[in-house]
Amino acid sequence: MAGMFETGAAGGGGSNKAFKSQLNKVYAWYTGGFAAFVIVLAVLEQMGLPREWIGFIFLLATIGLYAGIGIMSRTTDAAEYYVAGRRVPAIYNGMATGADWMSAASFIGMAGTLYLQGYSGLAFIMGWTGGYCLVALFLAPYLRKFGQFTIPDFLGERYGGNAARFVGILIAILVSFVYVVAQIYGVGLITARLTGVAFELGVFLGLGGILVCSFLGGMRAVTWTQVAQYIVLIVAYMIPVVWLSVKQTSNPVPQVAYGYQLEKVTAKEKVLMADPKEVEVREVFKARAAALGEKLKDPAAALAADKAAAEKKIADLKAANAPAADVAAAEKALAALPKDPEAAKKAWTAAKAAAEAKARPLNGMAPHAQAFSGDPNGDEKAQAAYDNSRRNFLALIFCLMVGTAALPHILMRYYTVPSVKEARQSVTWSLFFIFLLYFTAPALAVLVKYEVFHVLVGTPFDQLPAWVASWNKVDPSLMSVTDINKDGLLQLNEMTIGGDIIVLATPEIGGLPYVISGLVAAGGLAAALSTADGLLLTIANALSHDLYYKMIDPNASTARRVTISKVLLLVVALMAAYVASLKVADILFLVSAAFSLAAAGFFPALVLGIFWKRATGPGAVLGMIAGVSVTFYYMATTQPWMRGLFGVTGPVADYTWWGIAPISAGVFGVPIGMAVIILVSLVTPAPSKKIQELVEHVRYPNLKMS
Repeated sequence: MAGMFETGAAGGGGSNKAFKSQLNKVYAWYTGGFAAFVIVLAVLEQMGLPREWIGFIFLLATIGLYAGIGIMSRTTDAAEYYVAGRRVPAIYNGMATGADWMSAASFIGMAGTLYLQGYSGLAFIMGWTGGYCLVALFLAPYLRKFGQFTIPDFLGERYGGNAARFVGILIAILVSFVYVVAQIYGVGLITARLTGVAFELGVFLGLGGILVCSFLGGMRAVTWTQVAQYIVLIVAYMIPVVWLSVKQTSNPVPQVAYGYQLEKVTAKEKVLMADPKEVEVREVFKARAAALGEKLKDPAAALAADKAAAEKKIADLKAANAPAADVAAAEKALAALPKDPEAAKKAWTAAKAAAEAKARPLNGMAPHAQAFSGDPNGDEKAQAAYDNSRRNFLALIFCLMVGTAALPHILMRYYTVPSVKEARQSVTWSLFFIFLLYFTAPALAVLVKYEVFHVLVGTPFDQLPAWVASWNKVDPSLMSVTDINKDGLLQLNEMTIGGDIIVLATPEIGGLPYVISGLVAAGGLAAALSTADGLLLTIANALSHDLYYKMIDPNASTARRVTISKVLLLVVALMAAYVASLKVADILFLVSAAFSLAAAGFFPALVLGIFWKRATGPGAVLGMIAGVSVTFYYMATTQPWMRGLFGVTGPVADYTWWGIAPISAGVFGVPIGMAVIILVSLVTPAPSKKIQELVEHVRYPNLKMS
């Protein structure tokens, strides 16, 4: 395998076919070896190998494999480190892009979002897939013709100065850092489930696997690792979905079974909405929400009353010589009370919102096949809800499409291919490899929902499958059950299930051997690691190549530049791991925020820079700043976690524009950025003749430059 990487580094155009043939052999052996590894583990499980060992073996084997590729691909050559020597064949670049793209959000979060949101979750699939059409039409081939190493590098060359480059560096770091925090969060979640270690420790264990690939060999190591990771993640994703499809419908094609099962899920939803036991549970939550609402009218008095009642209960228990366990439980309840009225207000507000959600039918979920919430033919409130839901659906698709076409770690991949033609082919292959997972995610969501509705709901609490307790141990906010109406049976509204565990728990939900759970976790780990590799490399390269080499020390040696990149990569990775360990927000918000910021910051400057030769440096700089600023401001004033971070206390409604959700803030930033670039460009001196001719030449290669 090491020889393969050397061939790739040294071979010329004549050796490309031989290089590709060698790649085919290496990855065929790799795929066969991985399949044999899973089969051996399955046999060992049947022979009594403990689950904990299976988890550790999967974790160590896959991270060790990726580390091995990283070590064999180590390099200090600048072209190899930054763009893999520009010799990656289109099909392999497509596979690497697929792995780079299918992050923890795609692998873990998407099916979970579809499970919880139903139809409206399709916005993610439509937006993310549609974005590659924009990449193919407007960006990939033209960026490859310009021939730079990074997106800030392109901005600096196209807009003739360091101002555009510097703003591009800041945006690339902001976007990539937000995105990489989500990936490392996913790594921590998976590692904790695989090995049983604490989430925070899992974050830093997974970080080792991320670093060893990107640290040693840069883009070359990341590329060949991502190809290996794609094979793992797509196999891991497909096996349990096909199994569930066969189990429920005897049809091995889940995409075909999807429609039949959706009809059954819809029918079951109607039954659950009217079920007396479900109604009983919803009434309990409704009463809780009302009680919390009363407490919130005067938090100080309510907290004092709660403390007095808790203290009296402890005194009564002690006076009656109650069992020590009862006294300890009462003391624990007293200690768990909020410390002051402000903390009480915060805790009770969150609890009231959660109770109100669980007081709604179907555990607060919309009917799976319902296009939008509300009713276009209903009363004024229902019509408003419908319009708002549809508006957010379209806004999210727009932000995800445009954000996809502007993500720096994805666009960097098209600098690694040998030619413009292969850049176009790469996008096609990327779409194909991504399609395999995205076309399956909706089916997975429905098959899991069928299993939960028909098998889990109605099960006695003492007969619940082991995976419920296992996931509750990892994180109670992701999986918890409570017998609210004390009937001993699980109702849908008595269960809390987070979208982030739907895919990871699918093998256990379907009754598959634990080795398949390990395989799926390894697939999720591969997805998170592959994207994190690309993102960390983007940040490190922006700092070492664009900031240090291009702006601070143009005479720096190649070895010095690569060394600085590696040091910065380590620092950024540790910072991101620390932020991820704080569990600041869910994976999907962090990822969607990155898309909106990338869309507003980069898309107008990139597209106008390619297709409008009159676009100027001052216009690009001000446009990028305006787009990102508006997007960030909207998120900071409307997203709960960010509002708390920045001390925004006014009603959310006062800051919301047309009811748009914070993750779709880019819908405001993109047009503002585009308008600012155009207006400022028209009132500032035109770019130099050389730059205008370069733009013309990139768009029309046969045009002669003077």
